Parts: sequence; C-alpha cells; structure tokens
Amino acid sequence: MWSKPWKLPEGFLIGGGLIVAGLILEKTNGPVAWNAFAWPVNGIVVAILLFSLVLMHAMRKKVYVFRFLSTYHAAIPALVLTVALTLLMGLTRQRVDGRGLHNMLTFWPFVLVYVYVALILGLVTLRRIGQFKWSQWRRDIPFFLNHFGLFLALVTATLGNADMQRVKMIAEQGQLEWRALNDQMEVVEMPIAVILKDFIMETYDDGSPRRYASELEIVTRTGKDFMATIDVNHPLKVDGWKIYQFGYDTAMGAESRTSILEFVRDPWLPAVYAGIYMMLAGALLMFFGHKKRKEDEV
Repeated sequence: MWSKPWKLPEGFLIGGGLIVAGLILEKTNGPVAWNAFAWPVNGIVVAILLFSLVLMHAMRKKVYVFRFLSTYHAAIPALVLTVALTLLMGLTRQRVDGRGLHNMLTFWPFVLVYVYVALILGLVTLRRIGQFKWSQWRRDIPFFLNHFGLFLALVTATLGNADMQRVKMIAEQGQLEWRALNDQMEVVEMPIAVILKDFIMETYDDGSPRRYASELEIVTRTGKDFMATIDVNHPLKVDGWKIYQFGYDTAMGAESRTSILEFVRDPWLPAVYAGIYMMLAGALLMFFGHKKRKEDEV
C-alpha cells in the first residue's frame, strides 16, 4: 500500500483520514460555525479555493497527490463516503440546535468530506478542460457541464448558507409591522414592512383548513408600496426576499386576526440553480449525444 500508482485502498484511507480529522476537530473545537463565513468571508474563501485548484492543477506533474486527486481512484471512495454520510443524515433527526449526527451540516467529518469532493470535482474539471477536443465535443462538453455544475452547486450551497436569512414576522390585522424574530428569538428590523388587511381561511366540511392566506399591504424602503395576497406554497418575492404564509392564530381559526409570515433571503441561490441547470444540460447532451452515436453506427 502507498506504492505508486495509488489505487482505491489509498483513496478510502485518505477519505477515512478526513473523517478521523473531522472527529478530532468536532471534539476540540465544536461544530462548524457557518456564521463566521458570512459575506465577504465566503467570497474570499471561494477565491482562495479557485486559486488553489488552479495551482494544484499546474503542479500535478510535480506533486503526486495532486495528480491522484483527479483520478477515479480518489473520486470513487470520496463519493462512497459522501453518499454514506448523506444517507446517515437522512436517517437521523436533524435539529437546528443539534450537534454531531443531529446537525450534519455543522458536523466536521461531513463538511471535510464534502470539501474533499469539491476539490476532486474541481481538479477533474480542470484536467478535462486541458484535454478538450472539438472533435470529441459530445463527450467533453457534457462532462464539463456535469462536473463543474456539481462543483458550483456544492460550493455555493455550502458557503452561501452563511448568508441565508430566515425570520418570522407576526402581523396583527390593521397594524404596520416591520419587526421579525430569528431562530435565536432575537428581534430583527426588516427592510420590508407589512400591514395585514385580512386573514382568509377556507375549510372542509369537517372544519379543517383547506386554504389559508393573507391579504397584505407591502411597504418597502424604495417606496414601491402595493397590495398582495400570500397563500401557502405561493410565496411573494420582494427586494430579494421571499415571503411565505407560515401560520396563524390556531385558537381563533378562521376568525384569526394574526398571520405568521416567514421571510427568507438566500443571495447565493441563483448560483446553486445555475449549477443544477448545468447538470441538467449535461445530462441532456449526454443522452442525445449517445443517441446520435447509435444512429451513426447503424
């Protein structure tokens, strides 16, 4: 083992070493503090990551480990560990205030393995770019779209999480409200204010709610005030925020004069979607390219 060229066992040992290192960090430093990566820190981290990938790619012939990371012997173990940890996350109850397995997004082994996967994806993408041939575009372009798309979605979804804001506002009918509560129950002054004009509830024959919504007057700092109705699963987009119908005064039911609204802002979401769309485009190109090759063979 560890005799060149490295194979799958070395790949699993590297991944396992990252999990052990993560457990040590979890024990000594506690969970990952994503709040520390809020803008502009996460932007700096992305720039450092991209620079490091280019540097590692340029030095791959001199540093064997960099060359190894762009092979399937490194990629397969990394993906196996990623899938295993993701399944573990799905099988354990996740809590905002949880630690370890109960809050995998802040669990060091989970984070380190995902960073490892991002490094591999970046290096594999750079290697394929260097080998790109127009005569093989049906192979190379889908490969680039799939791998870079996953890299983009993974990195921006992870680091962008630090900038995501999610607060809840309790709006009383007829009153102007601009204050909301975050997960720590701290009061946050919002750039958008609302006035609840009416709470709407439609019920089934047994009295259970079939639909509930809020008629609101939206007041913004830009002076673009307007009326809107927000239904469950039909949020309203205002100045980079999405406003969701979250709840109401259940004791009053259809007579509720209170509406609970959830405000969500995720500035990195367009980049995540861009990565997902790239993967979809890559999958379509792979399908039609394979179909074209089959037709040419016939």
